[in-house]
Amino acid sequence: MTTATPHLLIEVDGRPATEADLRLRALDTYGHFTAMQIRDGRARGMDLHVARLDGATRELFGTGLDGERVRAALRHALEGVRDASARVYVHWHPRPDAASTADADAEDTASTTDTPNTTDSRPRIGAGAGGGTTLMVTVRPPVAPDGSAKRLMSVPYQRPVPHLKHLGGFAQIHYGRLAERAGFDDALLTGPGGVVAESAVANIAFWDGGSLVWPDAPVLTGITMALLEPRLLAAGLPSVRRRVTLADLPRYRAAFLTNSHGVAPVAGVDETVFPGDAALLKTVTELYEGVEWDRV
Repeated sequence: MTTATPHLLIEVDGRPATEADLRLRALDTYGHFTAMQIRDGRARGMDLHVARLDGATRELFGTGLDGERVRAALRHALEGVRDASARVYVHWHPRPDAASTADADAEDTASTTDTPNTTDSRPRIGAGAGGGTTLMVTVRPPVAPDGSAKRLMSVPYQRPVPHLKHLGGFAQIHYGRLAERAGFDDALLTGPGGVVAESAVANIAFWDGGSLVWPDAPVLTGITMALLEPRLLAAGLPSVRRRVTLADLPRYRAAFLTNSHGVAPVAGVDETVFPGDAALLKTVTELYEGVEWDRV
């Protein structure tokens, strides 16, 4: 049965989030997440999302995260919902008194790392009574690119531990809002010497007329970027990693952003205006739209 996409649904370890669940997460910003678009119950790059969560969990908490547990949590939250924006958040709660809702009744709910309880058919997506990783899934209405070209304002900031999609992005939000107040669509994060890294919420690539250039700087490798990059050469678009600075921008003909929403053209950065390349954008967009959707 198909149901309408909720304005906001939050589940923690397979159960509706309680006030205690949300209080814990409001006070604990040490964690990570992944974001995806769901269409007909499927997501692009599902294996990449699972690998991202597992890798970050190992780095932050010293333990792996079972992919089927992630998929089960998503399926449970998406039950009956065909199209949505979904996120999976990972936290760690080492003590029973700080654990998630699932921990409170752990006696009758086994963790995915424990021996399954064959008398209980509920998804095994919670942490055990001794604490561990806990998953929060949010479901909102789907989002798609609006087709408009984005204007970016450069800001002197780079994300800490940039290879992780971690929580606590105050500066990204702050600079993004400053950019919007100044009449731009988003912020472009830069380092010393005006080295370009990424936007506040997306990867960026530049077109010099012969190849696509991804900034060679500490960034998060987004799922959309990871899906696009290996497909570019076959479409006649060589792709390279190269140091890009603000001073270099006038030499580029076009640029585009990639994130979980898709591909969006960039009209310019600060006072630099890109002429644009409709054929390039069409090719890149079609490449991404041709990526197969994976069953959650």
